[in-house]
Amino acid sequence: MKSKLGHVYLYVSDLDASYKFYKELLEYLGYREIVKQDWGYAFSNSGLSIWFEESSGKHKKAGYHRKRVGLNHLAFRVSSRANVDRFHKELMKKSKLKTLYKSPKAFPEYGKEYYAVYFEDPDRIKIEVAYYP
Repeated sequence: MKSKLGHVYLYVSDLDASYKFYKELLEYLGYREIVKQDWGYAFSNSGLSIWFEESSGKHKKAGYHRKRVGLNHLAFRVSSRANVDRFHKELMKKSKLKTLYKSPKAFPEYGKEYYAVYFEDPDRIKIEVAYYP
């Protein structure tokens, strides 16, 4: 049986802040908004959809940390190293997003031509935009 990842569902601490962040990010990367309701929203690129809902109660208070069991980061693959640099210049600098690991740069430990920029969303979920052949 062959399969592809269909969707990712994320709980966030502040739906409005995350919507503003992800709308700009995902639309830049070619996703379009497919759902916007009081309870949450979703974006799709005709292959993968990403859904968001606000966490509540004791779950919200626990917060997120990528070293805990669960999601470590989201990675978006682009078609060239130049696209990583363009993303960094056009979206990240404009939005004043801080990079992680002094990126964008090469990460040869992940592959010969691996090149990426890393940053965090409002809940500190790590996000990567990367080129690798």
